[in-house]
Amino acid sequence: MTYVVTDNCIACKYTDCVEVCPVDCFYEGENMLVIHPDECIDCGVCEPECPADAIRPDTEPDMDDWVEFNRKYSELWPVIISKKDQLPEAEERDGETGKREKYFSEAPGEGG
Repeated sequence: MTYVVTDNCIACKYTDCVEVCPVDCFYEGENMLVIHPDECIDCGVCEPECPADAIRPDTEPDMDDWVEFNRKYSELWPVIISKKDQLPEAEERDGETGKREKYFSEAPGEGG
């Protein structure tokens, strides 16, 4: 089992989760985070820290696509280990549907 970041992180990018991760397996894109599924140790401490409820276990239905999505971008983006401010539109976009199609950016974040 691993945890993955899903579409509710897009356009929110809360980073509360990165500070509690004991193995630094979060990676930062321009407008979301991902978890490297091979580095995640399945401890689950990140899941309750996410204000947007965007972190899910891969055992939930229909998570295979998100596992591969997280794997792909964690190999392209820089690691993030420090909390940063969420995106300005985070509260407005939290819970919005179709965010992957509307807002996702492949561009890397700054990391750090």
